[in-house]
Amino acid sequence: MIIPKSSLIVSCQAPIYSPLFEPKIIAAMAKASINQGAKGVRINTPEHVKAVRKELPNIPIIGLWKQDYLGYDIYITPCYQDAVAIASAGADIIAIDGTLRKRPQEEKLADLINNIHQKLGKLVMADVDTIESAVASAQAGADFVGTTLYGYTKETENCHPPGFSLLEEMSQKLTVPIIAEGGISTPEDAKKALEYGAYSVVVGTAITGIDLKVKAFQGMFN
Repeated sequence: MIIPKSSLIVSCQAPIYSPLFEPKIIAAMAKASINQGAKGVRINTPEHVKAVRKELPNIPIIGLWKQDYLGYDIYITPCYQDAVAIASAGADIIAIDGTLRKRPQEEKLADLINNIHQKLGKLVMADVDTIESAVASAQAGADFVGTTLYGYTKETENCHPPGFSLLEEMSQKLTVPIIAEGGISTPEDAKKALEYGAYSVVVGTAITGIDLKVKAFQGMFN
């Protein structure tokens, strides 16, 4: 299943400490999103992907697994073994870290993408932070490249999402579909992303981030 062009993808995730971090609740978020017109969802962890796939058997799922490896900053589906678990759970597209940072086990980006394609038969979304990592990911064979990590790496720590400038540059230099993700907080932001060349748009916290939204509001009362 492929994400349609010019569509909304909802990232249905929750902090691990949150009571919302339950497979059934994540699946309910995903179903509610699809019921209101979203064309795909982005889901973290094998358990959550499996629950969403059971609830939504015919909806495109971008799956990932946030993993911490000692000594490495990379954390979005860092290794092939993590991709195997996400694919087995039912994801259609595997999201991986597409930055230029070192990977556990010295795994190369191109090898990871090739293994996901050849051994798992899945498409790949590379989450990047800079134009350099975007170009490298596209050259390595990524099927989609996302602006997901703009503002979340040491190289972009002084940048603030949404990464419209990165999106615009990517649309000029890449031929693969670009997915705008990160900091899209309003419908106007989503429309702007499409105007800058995004194939589709991922929205997370603005729709499903109850914990962070309440925390932001509560800060006004302290």
